[in-house]
Amino acid sequence: MDQAEKTMIDNLHKNTGKTLEEWIGIVKAKNFAKHGEIMKFLKEEHGFTHGFANMVALKARAADAGSVENKDGLIEKQYKGKEHFKPVYDTLLSEIMKFGDDVEVAPKNAYVSLRRKKQFAMLQPATKTRFEIGLNIKGQEATGVLETIDKANAMCSHKINIASQEEITPEVVNWIKTAYEQAG
Repeated sequence: MDQAEKTMIDNLHKNTGKTLEEWIGIVKAKNFAKHGEIMKFLKEEHGFTHGFANMVALKARAADAGSVENKDGLIEKQYKGKEHFKPVYDTLLSEIMKFGDDVEVAPKNAYVSLRRKKQFAMLQPATKTRFEIGLNIKGQEATGVLETIDKANAMCSHKINIASQEEITPEVVNWIKTAYEQAG
């Protein structure tokens, strides 16, 4: 369990007076069939915010990445039909692990989150033709291969799109390292 998830679980207990396990029991007793039904119940009946309702719904259904025992299975699933991007992921991860021994690699269902004290990057085979590197770099203008992400709820501030292993240039690695350094 990463620190962000632990903090959220602790805050759930502080805010509601019930543990995550108690909320999971409450939700399971209702026999909801769908994620959205759980979300609606927790928001409308118990005043949950979207984030807390989503976390409880995912945990109750064991549908979150944290509930998966085999993290390598998550990575395999990400590259199903996009196998040509697996060497891109492997090369990037190898370069990133050289930054320091404090890099946390957290596979999710659709991407791999890279954390230090906070998330600094995401690696994702976004489509069959585009591999996306999401980065959190405060106050940085887009330049070179670095693009700004303008979506309000984006998990990253910038991204780099690449199509092949040959596009992993020193510039790409340096941008990832900048994000890593800011996350310390």
